[in-house]
Amino acid sequence: MSAGLSSGGAVPDGIVDAHVHLWDTGAMRISWFAERLGLPRRVGPDDLARATATSPVPVRAAVAVQAADTEGEARWLAAWAAAHGPLPGPVVLQYDARPGDPAAWAGMAQPLLDDGVPVAGVRLAVPGGAADLSDVAGLDALCAGLAGTGRLLETLVRPEQLPAVAALADRHPALDVVVCHLGLGTGAPDEAWRAALADVAARPRVHAKLSGLHTAGPDDAGRVALIARAAVDLLGPGRLLFGSDWPVSARVAPYAEVVGRTARALPRLDDAAVSALWSGTAARLYGITG
Repeated sequence: MSAGLSSGGAVPDGIVDAHVHLWDTGAMRISWFAERLGLPRRVGPDDLARATATSPVPVRAAVAVQAADTEGEARWLAAWAAAHGPLPGPVVLQYDARPGDPAAWAGMAQPLLDDGVPVAGVRLAVPGGAADLSDVAGLDALCAGLAGTGRLLETLVRPEQLPAVAALADRHPALDVVVCHLGLGTGAPDEAWRAALADVAARPRVHAKLSGLHTAGPDDAGRVALIARAAVDLLGPGRLLFGSDWPVSARVAPYAEVVGRTARALPRLDDAAVSALWSGTAARLYGITG
């Protein structure tokens, strides 16, 4: 265990970071990128290696989640992962539906899957969409395709959409689902969110990332502790995964501080739970070995 972290937030000898991003705005368009966000124009594997090297315990692998939703960017990300794994290692591509092509159940990602490019899963990022996810074209075909090929579904949703994620899990019981940022992110952990998380947690193959939670607010430590403890209570540590959300998180705190803040927010856990949360569950879900 690493010195300098609270006993409640002890971490194992290695971390699998389940949520990082890479991009290069000079090589491809990132639709949401804006200078006002204060983010670097390029973030590559070398930058990731430097950031993770500051962690209080070694980061042995990282899951790269596609930042935008174009095929060119997806191929760029997959090529970097193939050349620089395990930092980054597995890739998760964004879902952008192709309703005119019934064979493209994975949407934009389908050509990569057809070409045999290693893809661990696909992310549905629709926090601004309908609460019941009814506006997502081809959603059930996507889930069936992922389950049938041994891949997982990630969801980036708001709290009101969590019951729809639970319903999706009911319709596709063979599918592993990972909820990014606990379906909350930097929001307030109110009773409505907790009830929605409890609903989705009742499905045994739904998991969630302890990621994207931290803010620069003076009372942030207490807020994140409430979130983390609710997540442990409802999902159990064996269905939670640490994710840094780097480099977006670097706007709030350096990589090592994000690790430390997350560790200190957690309740006291036994060694098996600590190992699962910080590395084991991510390694299992994303097929990381070694």
